[in-house]
Amino acid sequence: MHLTLHADYSLRVLLYLATRTGRPVSTQEMADAYGISKHHLVRVVQTLAGQGVVDARAGRSGGVVLARAPVDIQVGSVLRAAEPDFHLVECFDRERNACPIAPACGLKGVLDEAREAFLAVLDRYTLADLLRRSRPNLQDYFLPTSEP
Repeated sequence: MHLTLHADYSLRVLLYLATRTGRPVSTQEMADAYGISKHHLVRVVQTLAGQGVVDARAGRSGGVVLARAPVDIQVGSVLRAAEPDFHLVECFDRERNACPIAPACGLKGVLDEAREAFLAVLDRYTLADLLRRSRPNLQDYFLPTSEP
């Protein structure tokens, strides 16, 4: 199982915003704090805004803030929205499946069960849970940024 960068960055954005309550945060600030592409983060923020997890406002006084309390943001839901699919193997994609043994193979069912178990675990956790499981000084681990 491997999450895309989009899903990884989605969770990172939420963790960053949760440690910066009370003020809007620019995508540039988050990109600097993680040492990652601002362009990619803009798309991540769009996904999260479309999900209603963050509010994003453009302009000089704009920025990104959590739209919901951390206790109301489920990790499993965020990942489902951020991942284009959870096709663990070729046969999960009916349109592109060219595996000759797919009709007779028992692997797909086992992998499907494992995927569902993975998502079920993530569904039990919220952003608040992630914050509780993090070190109290999580924000000290972000790279220095030029913004407050």
